[in-house]
Amino acid sequence: MKDSASVTKSISLKSYGITHDNVNYQLTPDELHDITIELGMGKEASSGALAVNTGEFTGRSPLDRFIVKDDITADKVWWGDINIPFESEKFDKLYDKVIAYLNERELYVRDSYACADPAYRLNLRVINEHPWTNMFAYNMFLRPTEEELEDFDPEWTVVNAPGFKADAKVDGTRQHNFAILNFSRKIVLIGGTGYTGEIKKGIFSALNFILPVYKNTLPMHCSANVGESGDTAIFFGLSGTGKTTLSTDPDRKLIGDDEHGWTPNNTVFNFEGGCYAKVIDLSQEKEPEIYGAIKKGAILENVIMDENGVVDFSDTSITQNTRVSYPIYHIENIQQPSIGENVKNIFFLTADAFGVLPPISKLTPAQAAYHFISGYTAKVAGTEAGVVEPQPSFSACFGAPFMPLHPTKYAEMLSRKMKESGVDVWLVNTGWTGGPYGVGTRMKLKYTRAMISAALNGELGLYNYEKYHIHSVFGVAQPRECPGVPTQVLSPRATWNNDEAYYKTAFKLTNAFRENFKKFESYASEEIRRGGPQRYGF
Repeated sequence: MKDSASVTKSISLKSYGITHDNVNYQLTPDELHDITIELGMGKEASSGALAVNTGEFTGRSPLDRFIVKDDITADKVWWGDINIPFESEKFDKLYDKVIAYLNERELYVRDSYACADPAYRLNLRVINEHPWTNMFAYNMFLRPTEEELEDFDPEWTVVNAPGFKADAKVDGTRQHNFAILNFSRKIVLIGGTGYTGEIKKGIFSALNFILPVYKNTLPMHCSANVGESGDTAIFFGLSGTGKTTLSTDPDRKLIGDDEHGWTPNNTVFNFEGGCYAKVIDLSQEKEPEIYGAIKKGAILENVIMDENGVVDFSDTSITQNTRVSYPIYHIENIQQPSIGENVKNIFFLTADAFGVLPPISKLTPAQAAYHFISGYTAKVAGTEAGVVEPQPSFSACFGAPFMPLHPTKYAEMLSRKMKESGVDVWLVNTGWTGGPYGVGTRMKLKYTRAMISAALNGELGLYNYEKYHIHSVFGVAQPRECPGVPTQVLSPRATWNNDEAYYKTAFKLTNAFRENFKKFESYASEEIRRGGPQRYGF
């Protein structure tokens, strides 16, 4: 069912410590949309979508994400700056304070689930302080039918209290906001932030532990789609690299845009029931599917609208991280259920602001493992305070903030699956060409689409390396020709028209790769270490 009717039965939350019955259970998106507007928490855009402002936080706060260190996690989690430990006793006390806060407020509760493959289904209950965050949960998680709700038994619970502010000195947090995973109690506790991404990423972080540890299944921060012949393509990439855009293809059915599992049976399933896309500079011409999905039922975050509700997608005065969430059925061409088989191609997307990586290149298995562990993209001027020139940015497995285990654990699983399935792996630069950011230009979307289509259709001469050039710095195989793409564009050096400047910049980036990989060298095999750039200067 697309949209189950509002469930009018009451629900008790006493097992969570919530004693009042001022609870709105399983309201429809339309009801939550209207309540949000009535409460003055949002406005309706001209497209019919609900527009909200998430307040102080317009993005995730990685330094305020914690995992309770207990018997389940102590010896398995990769502890450090990404997975920050939290004491069980302090969690219990903070949980009780959040529940006391919620006991004085009207609540919105939704039962849903994650993982489209029934064998991996994880039943969820989301308890929200605000109606629009409950609507977000409707959009982003999978929606049970009314029949399934009759005997629904939630395994994990998200407790979401944006208005509650922690006392860092007393509660053990870094500051007043927090997102804490507790694997023993199976709770994601979120407070002090209205950014909705913390809700979905909390559950997906849990799955990124559960699936490899207990299910022998690789969790992936990626999008995926399937072609007419049944071949599945996977797209890894950090925010801003085009993961959602490139997987939303009118000629291929969308499986999902952000989180997937790859099973021992070589099937790929979507974790979620919706999409959470960046909308900065969105246009109907460039991204018609996403643009068309912004209608009644969608939630726009932190955008600027005029008095008529018309959104200016180029206005980043609130944040660069403007977003929209919508249920996946807002996209016409989707795979139902959200499961794919026969994985044939993997694309690692990077927005290289240095402009030195080829726009597309073929990776060997060792190179694929190296680049997966590295998870490279780049920050450009203006994206963060203090960033005035391109800076390399590495996020292991293209999703380090959501990966509780050591990155090499996921890389080993990916390498094994690549070998078992015979998949082809491509590195795609959606960033700059003709020079670095500020000098060159962003790679045209139509060229990137043409290169990906050629790879999917077998038009890049995979087994004829005479049609490739081995890059003298990065060692990757870049095609000399591609249908629909000017030959010069395929060679980043040729687009610069300044060999000395190009190679100086390329070596600068390879040094950044090498420096970043030092923390993984003791865990990586010699084969994987040699998958990285082998030259570091003149």
